[in-house]
Amino acid sequence: MKKLKQIFALTGALLLFAMYAATLVFALIGSEHARTLLKASIACTVIVPVFLYAYMLVYRILKKDDTDSNEKDL
Repeated sequence: MKKLKQIFALTGALLLFAMYAATLVFALIGSEHARTLLKASIACTVIVPVFLYAYMLVYRILKKDDTDSNEKDL
């Protein structure tokens, strides 16, 4: 389980790096679609980590309740 968490953490870090790099690239290119892509990239750079953090909080709360109910059954 620890190895799986490490893989997910590394994947998440690489995804964040890719989003930051895409934001930089979209800011520097001169295409007509660059402004739209830049806005989308900035939004994803903010929204994705917020959703991941919220998911982790909900998971902890549900996992804690699940552990408590298992202990009561014993």
